[in-house]
Amino acid sequence: MSPSLTPGGTVLTVTTSRTTPPPAITSSPALIRFISKCTVRPDTRSTLDELKLSVSDLPMLSCHYIQKGLFFPPLTVSSHTIFSLLARSLSRALSSFPALAGRLFTHPEDGRISISCNDAGVELLHAAAPSLSLPLLLPPSKDVPPAVQSLFALDDTVSYDGHFRPLAAFQFTELGDGAVFIGLTINHAIVDGTSFWNFFNAWAELCRSPMTSSISRPPDLRRNFFGGSTAVLRFSGGAGPKVTFQVGATLRERIFHFSRDAIRALKFRANHQTLINNNDELYTKQLHDNKSSSMGMADHGKLEISSFQSLCAQLWRSVTRARKHLTPEAPTTFRMAVNCRNRLAPPIDRYYFGNAIQSIPTTAAVRDVAESKLGWVAALLHLNVMAHGDDKIRQGVEEWEASPRCFPLGNPDGAGITMGSSPRFPMFDGNDFGWGGPIAVRSGKANKFDGKISAFPGREGGGSIDLEVCLAPETMAALLEDKEFMQYVSAEI
Repeated sequence: MSPSLTPGGTVLTVTTSRTTPPPAITSSPALIRFISKCTVRPDTRSTLDELKLSVSDLPMLSCHYIQKGLFFPPLTVSSHTIFSLLARSLSRALSSFPALAGRLFTHPEDGRISISCNDAGVELLHAAAPSLSLPLLLPPSKDVPPAVQSLFALDDTVSYDGHFRPLAAFQFTELGDGAVFIGLTINHAIVDGTSFWNFFNAWAELCRSPMTSSISRPPDLRRNFFGGSTAVLRFSGGAGPKVTFQVGATLRERIFHFSRDAIRALKFRANHQTLINNNDELYTKQLHDNKSSSMGMADHGKLEISSFQSLCAQLWRSVTRARKHLTPEAPTTFRMAVNCRNRLAPPIDRYYFGNAIQSIPTTAAVRDVAESKLGWVAALLHLNVMAHGDDKIRQGVEEWEASPRCFPLGNPDGAGITMGSSPRFPMFDGNDFGWGGPIAVRSGKANKFDGKISAFPGREGGGSIDLEVCLAPETMAALLEDKEFMQYVSAEI
């Protein structure tokens, strides 16, 4: 029987343990010794009945749960004391985010899928990894050690499984040098990145301020991102969906750090190069198509490419060159997830809790991406992002409603890049649990394939960015030899 934190705060302290792990760094679960496991429920019973999944939630049912977490420096108090504080503050946080403590259910009469806010609870695990340390897990200028994956719960869990598994699980791991890691695993049909980090911030706020009665940024639970849609996503035979990419494919994963100065240099270069070079026809067509969007002519006249778009363009060019198997005329696509909250007219609340995202694909020939100047490639990305306003969002929803389907996450043709997360998310800001701020962010094994990239803010702030890059081994090796790309990369902080 596992410990359980029930509404009202009662704790049953039953603990279990495993054999001390061996010293080798691998992805084996033997690295981790689990000390205890709790089911944590909201400290106040939910007054909500159910929350219907939106047109942006439903496509995520085939994705793995989101796995993101933070490293913190060595503690000055016992880990058992910290774990107790985490459990109690988590219980309070769930009262403001009751969806996380519920379960998914499908209405038998019409197939609609909703969240039952039934206070079933989440998992909270306390673990120890005495053979692991910050220097081993955060090596500068090296691949991410597979052992990082052992710091998260619910591996390989598909979001549809939230019908019978917790919608969230949290793992608190103490390393051998006293440093700690807090890993969050949350159902992707319940949250996008904005909602994920809003919850992370709220939990930290309540933990560091135990006398606080409410959080400073409460979520908007109205589910008004096309909440009136009647579209239903059905699964044949009563079975749920499977992930749309190959799980367990051999990959290399690496963190590339870009300082503020490097990002500024990329932005300057992208904005001051000649945009129309050897690809006048393609660029002009893209410009013409986007001028008719809801963003308007005035917005396109400015054409200032952002720092992040400049970095994405350089990554796209360099990875495309590194993929030696691609033919020059083959198409390559860069997908970028965008937050729709402030793009709708009228906008929805910035703290809307759920998925309010769409994917923007930009496609060009391999030759054009690999050989064109940075400014040209960056302009393609910029114009697509600028064009994605209210009209494009509503068009995307209408197309999905006409043919409901899960999001095809992956890279089936070997030529794509998918950018997730965002350097704007408050990963370092707002996540002090009471013993100091985080020193690094990492993710688990979820939703990773050749070409999956995640963007994080750099620890030093100021516009610095970290890219978590997953590539086929031969592509990663070639990327590390790309002098144009590597000149902007600095050692990790």
